[in-house]
Amino acid sequence: MDQEIFDVMIVGAGLSGVGAAYHLRDKCPDRSVVILEARDAIGGTWDLFRYPGIRSDSDMHTLGYNFKPWREAEAIADGPAILKYVRDTAAEHNIDSKIRFRHKVLSADWCSDDSLWTVQIARGEPAENITMKCQFLLFCSGYYNYDHGHQPDFPGKERFAGDIVYPQFWPQDLNYSGKKVVVIGSGATAVTLVPSMSDKAAEVVMLQRSPTYVVSRPDKDRLANTLRKILPESWAYSITRFKNTALQQFIYHRTRVAPESVKRKLLKDVRKQLGPNYDVDKHFTPSYNPWDQRLCLVPNGDLFEAIRSGKARVVTDHIESFTENGIQLKSGEFLQADIIVSATGLELVVMGGASFTVDGKPVEFSREWTYKGLMVSGVPNLVSTFGYINASWTLRADLTAEWVCRVLNRMRATGSSCVVPILPDSLRSMPARKWIDDFPAGYMERVMHLFPRQGDREPWINPQNYRKDRKMFQHAELEDGALQFSAPNSEKKPGQQKLSGT
Repeated sequence: MDQEIFDVMIVGAGLSGVGAAYHLRDKCPDRSVVILEARDAIGGTWDLFRYPGIRSDSDMHTLGYNFKPWREAEAIADGPAILKYVRDTAAEHNIDSKIRFRHKVLSADWCSDDSLWTVQIARGEPAENITMKCQFLLFCSGYYNYDHGHQPDFPGKERFAGDIVYPQFWPQDLNYSGKKVVVIGSGATAVTLVPSMSDKAAEVVMLQRSPTYVVSRPDKDRLANTLRKILPESWAYSITRFKNTALQQFIYHRTRVAPESVKRKLLKDVRKQLGPNYDVDKHFTPSYNPWDQRLCLVPNGDLFEAIRSGKARVVTDHIESFTENGIQLKSGEFLQADIIVSATGLELVVMGGASFTVDGKPVEFSREWTYKGLMVSGVPNLVSTFGYINASWTLRADLTAEWVCRVLNRMRATGSSCVVPILPDSLRSMPARKWIDDFPAGYMERVMHLFPRQGDREPWINPQNYRKDRKMFQHAELEDGALQFSAPNSEKKPGQQKLSGT
């Protein structure tokens, strides 16, 4: 059987992968495209996570695609609604026919002689190893490990007689009615679970080591719902998307230039929700500034409502050990529990955990430099989609996919088969910064040493700034002196340039 060769191979059939496939279909219709999905369903994050109340903490007018309006009244949507949106997009544009399920990418090797990636894949279950080839690899597999999340080693965990549950693998038959539940964590997952479970549970405790900034917003966008009644759908969506994107950027900028002012406003809102007698300083006042870590969105103040009703409470303390029937805290307090939910965060991976070689030489991403936050120095025909940590993910995913289309069309126009960012020798001593800078969240800090470095000047940066990215991706020249295109018969292909780590 002949080995399959594609122009573009997309890895991942979630929000980013389906969006990328649409942009390729729209702007590069003559390219052969295949989508490899490790799991057996479309949707990525929104199919994997099925815990009670699962929802977005970004509005769907910016988390949605730039080409497909969000039509529902709720701008802060739940997981099933987002999953339907992704799957409807795939069906409407015949993208689902390009997906190969149960195809997990294990490794990829670039060969400069034929300008192709040879990709090793585990197919099916039980898995068999197969090989496919492509000219261009586009990773849309997200940034966290689908197999397990971050799990601290809690002392005495084996002694607990009840259920220990992980949000990433929520048992659909879990019965928590009338049970005492402790949710460990203070991030987006925890603040979603607590009010959702409080409707049935006897009591829900959110146990946190330290607080997170929490902000309440309506789940409906009044302007968006009004505009849809009086304007064409695409116009209403574009206006709302522009408004919400500008608002996200404005708020983030304020946290950088006036953090104390933003902090006062956030805490004032929490005190208004919980009343003058609640210890906001202890339970909702972090030691860091707003947006040094993600803000947690509470739609319609549901977490605060659960606390006010007495169905839920927040405990800020450290765990001494698990016991047979609960958690002993270092302060001396004991939390009785029938169920413990460990909502302690994600474990990040680089490029879906796959390994890479260029002409047989291993790629050490941590020793390379990022190009615009989407390519890596010395590695040809490879783009990784990574959204925003301070705004909606899909804003950057759309920009990335459109940039890839620009590059592919430029390759076709110039007869090139290889495109690669090359860092000049004169810049190898420039100051190196973390790939995600100025964002000391634990789940990021644990793995930043594995990611490519960013420099102090364009295009060797990853600004995490929508305005800057639009300029770099949509308006900057492709042939900028760093991104090098080469034809099949070039005497020396850019892919043969030496990697920093070899």
